[in-house]
Amino acid sequence: MDRIILHSDLNSFYASVECLKNPELRNVPMAVGGSTSERHGIIYAKNELAKKAGVKTGQALWEAHQVCDGLVIVPPHMEEYIAISERVREIYNRFSCTIEPYGIDECWIDCTGSTKLFGSGVEIAQQIMDTVKREIGMTVSIGVSFNKIFAKFGSDYKKPAAITEITHENFKEIIWPCPVEDLFGIGRRRKKSLNWKGIYKIGEIARYERNHLVSWYGKVGGELWDAACGLDARPVSPYGYVPPIKSISSGITCTSDLVNAEEAKKVIYDRSVNISHKLRKHGLAARGIEISVRDINLHSWTFQGQIPYVTQAWHDIAEQAFILFCKRYRWSSPIRSLTVRAINLVSSTQPEQLSLLHDQEKRTKNEKLEKVMETIKKRFGKRAILPAMLLKDTKIPTDSPGELMKMPNMIYG
Repeated sequence: MDRIILHSDLNSFYASVECLKNPELRNVPMAVGGSTSERHGIIYAKNELAKKAGVKTGQALWEAHQVCDGLVIVPPHMEEYIAISERVREIYNRFSCTIEPYGIDECWIDCTGSTKLFGSGVEIAQQIMDTVKREIGMTVSIGVSFNKIFAKFGSDYKKPAAITEITHENFKEIIWPCPVEDLFGIGRRRKKSLNWKGIYKIGEIARYERNHLVSWYGKVGGELWDAACGLDARPVSPYGYVPPIKSISSGITCTSDLVNAEEAKKVIYDRSVNISHKLRKHGLAARGIEISVRDINLHSWTFQGQIPYVTQAWHDIAEQAFILFCKRYRWSSPIRSLTVRAINLVSSTQPEQLSLLHDQEKRTKNEKLEKVMETIKKRFGKRAILPAMLLKDTKIPTDSPGELMKMPNMIYG
């Protein structure tokens, strides 16, 4: 028996919430945008009028104003978006107890066991759409299929307020003629690589032998071929399921461009303090570090390195990250944004083999000091105590919207 998987996507979510609060915004081109002064000046979401005028998600505010004269920009209200998202998920939960959130505005819903109560997958999708419209006042697009990837494709295929069913009989006709980047999980790098090999359509992936994709991309290549052929067997995770944490990152777009190593060091140390807090919160420690840099031309670089010992201390993470940064970044251009990521994570309770090559006494002292800092932050706030270098002239925004909601990573790069 085939599974019945739905993927529900709240249309123009941020903008729709703002229109619920202020219905007059429905009658003008409107977008939710970040702060220009804090260098988060991009479009997060837009209503249909702004979309028709050419405004795009991710576009800089100044570009959006150029393509749409009279565009109204509304600042984001994340707490309200989260509250609405939770209300919508409660509706999904009436039709199935197996739902998997994808970001704040999308969910997979496994309705395989719900058909006797609510009808076919399309009938369930229609009931969900009607209920969300009636109780919340918002529209959704829903894909219905026999696996997660095709259900996601279906919700993207027609918008707004549409239901698309992808079956064994029609998926080749609907999905295969589409560009490879329309397949969930294919990012810009993988698209570029596939195009370089002469693969532009999803169907062209499927027409290759699976082992060819594996020889090019390893395990990911096989998964890519499976996805194009409709062989995605991944389950929808139960509501509330939290997948194992494979890395912990923290990044920001700076208030002005970083032009030297000392400025970059301050950002690295600030982000490392944040990562250390998250590692302690989850009972994890890191054995590796990764730095991602994006310059003013929007070119990106990623560097990885090993930490010579297991640690969750911000000072260790920052020190190793800055060493890696200095070795690898060539300063071809000033830096727009910077991300630090702790990788190769293990349990913080895992026994550690001590090394004679490192000052264990100093590390133990630093660990005790940082635990005291954590206690102070819990009581008085996360910026109650900081490294002295972060007290002034850091080019670090006072409130990073990226801390409020993280989106899952792409699957295939």
